[in-house]
Amino acid sequence: MHLDVQDLRNFYYRSPLGRAAQKVVRDQLVHLWPEAKGQTVAGFGFAVPLLRPYLADARRVIGLMPGPQGVMPWPAGQPNVSVLCEETAWPLPTGMVDKLVMMHGLETSEHASAVLDEAWRVLGPGGRMVVIVPNRAGIWSRTDRTPFGYGHPYSLRQLEAQLRRHDFVTERTLSTLYQPPSYRKIWRKMAPFLEQAGHWMPIFAAGGVLMVEVSKQVAAPRPSGLREAVRRPLKVLEGAGAPEPVLGRSRLNASQVIEFDTK
Repeated sequence: MHLDVQDLRNFYYRSPLGRAAQKVVRDQLVHLWPEAKGQTVAGFGFAVPLLRPYLADARRVIGLMPGPQGVMPWPAGQPNVSVLCEETAWPLPTGMVDKLVMMHGLETSEHASAVLDEAWRVLGPGGRMVVIVPNRAGIWSRTDRTPFGYGHPYSLRQLEAQLRRHDFVTERTLSTLYQPPSYRKIWRKMAPFLEQAGHWMPIFAAGGVLMVEVSKQVAAPRPSGLREAVRRPLKVLEGAGAPEPVLGRSRLNASQVIEFDTK
């Protein structure tokens, strides 16, 4: 079940924990995708907090928010780019999107397979998608004080297998949000250190979310057998030798020539 857009907005924009989580995940996304100049960037679910770095240079930025969640105008103070949509029927042409971010859109959907089919449809050949989901092994998925405590958490193997079934190719994987999902000031002060330590020593703690970057690879069409046949057409008499005249039967003998001349 999708979360309400008002709860998501209050968490990411009005709470210290939510703003910290937004910054950590967005920094990781920018590390994966430093720029998107001239490209179409879309987000599905509640991914708009992560799309702001691409507003300046991207050709187009679109925030797709599923109907069960609800929609809010975004970005504040600028022309709205968010749109309410059916979660399995996005109002985008096939192959339009170059980069797609999915956050709070897969783990909370009751039609996860159809959502991934729609993501495949709107991505162009070679397009990239980053899927962000709660980590089953992390502590953020074990409390309902944050949006990552709702829906279906994933292990990395589960997520990669589901993406592979929809013909996505995994490019890079990582986890983040090593700080505890606590509002206490002491943890908020220690958050930068915990994030850095978690990336260097992930064996001691599991990140709260998984981030998997995948690509859409389309195989080149194979030439048809008919084209190969036309390229080397078979001649009707190919292989047959040239006809040779039969000597002796078509010639007149000398006596017949003399007799003809004397008449």
